[in-house]
Amino acid sequence: MQPGLMQLRVDTTRRLYSHSRDEMDNLDGIIADAKSSFDSITDLAALEQAKARFLGKSGALTEMLKGLGKLSAGERPQAGALINKAKEQVEALLQARREAIEVLSLQDRLGQEALDVTLPGRGRRRGGVHPVIRTWQRIEAIFRSVGFDVADGPEIETDWHNFTALNQPQNHPARSMHDTFYVEGGLLLRTHTSPMQVRYARTHKPPIKVISPGRAYRVDSSDATHSPMFHQVEGLWLDENISFADLKGVYTDFLRRFFETDELQVRFRPSFFPFTEPSAEIDMAFASGPQKGRWLEISGAGQVHPNVVRNFGLDPERYTGFAFGSGLERLTMLRYGIEDLRLFYDGDLRFLKQFN
Repeated sequence: MQPGLMQLRVDTTRRLYSHSRDEMDNLDGIIADAKSSFDSITDLAALEQAKARFLGKSGALTEMLKGLGKLSAGERPQAGALINKAKEQVEALLQARREAIEVLSLQDRLGQEALDVTLPGRGRRRGGVHPVIRTWQRIEAIFRSVGFDVADGPEIETDWHNFTALNQPQNHPARSMHDTFYVEGGLLLRTHTSPMQVRYARTHKPPIKVISPGRAYRVDSSDATHSPMFHQVEGLWLDENISFADLKGVYTDFLRRFFETDELQVRFRPSFFPFTEPSAEIDMAFASGPQKGRWLEISGAGQVHPNVVRNFGLDPERYTGFAFGSGLERLTMLRYGIEDLRLFYDGDLRFLKQFN
């Protein structure tokens, strides 16, 4: 080899070695700085900010990687390897500190949430029956005692059972989407428990004495006296020679037993419902207490319309009967002196525990 060429190779080797030593010293300083910075941090958010100083877009190691392009082709691979190795070390330090902070945070939280196992246990408080369900159970017991059956039916109903079979005209406002919740397949959420009259009467032979308590749904806003979901009890007595007088006797007796007093008045005001004829609104007034002398609307009722009896599959010339529908929330509010229906469904245990 020529002397001049040999000298050039020696000079290049020395320059690369010298550059590598400088690079190593600089990288060692960055690693030491990162370790010192990470070790002083006790918060994950602050740790992420410190990470940016070394590994972010403008971090020290990122800037060094960007500077590789200024080196010669011979220097670039070795310098790149050194920087990548340093980057891996900084990332390892970062991960180790992150895990250490998480452990410290967990220990601190466990310390704050530590339980004194020597303290006496609180025990479990027994739940209770909701006041509306208490009314439901009370109504069932009263009507069962006078020979009525109790039936339950689907809350998702067909238009025929909910409207048509009950003599509701096609253009009746109750059929509109402003009043009724419709679902897929032409079905709807029942707007009253009256459809169960139809289902029960079509599968049983007279005499028919049945009540059907359950949930019903109507498009309505929530206020002190209204709710889109409410509970109702529907009653039906169908047989030969059942008259309006029977309705008055049965319902008056029910109210007196439900409110546990004979000191109340009951009146039947003429009204209109498509499924009964004649129809009436039932009002009651207490003879004592805070509601003394005040007439309160309590139910709708009437003689079952002949068209409805036909839809039962029965002869209206032979069979007559009465039906009524009462809101369970309304009865509960009157029984316990509650002014706002929303209290039943707010989930306030301070209110609900009064009934248990």
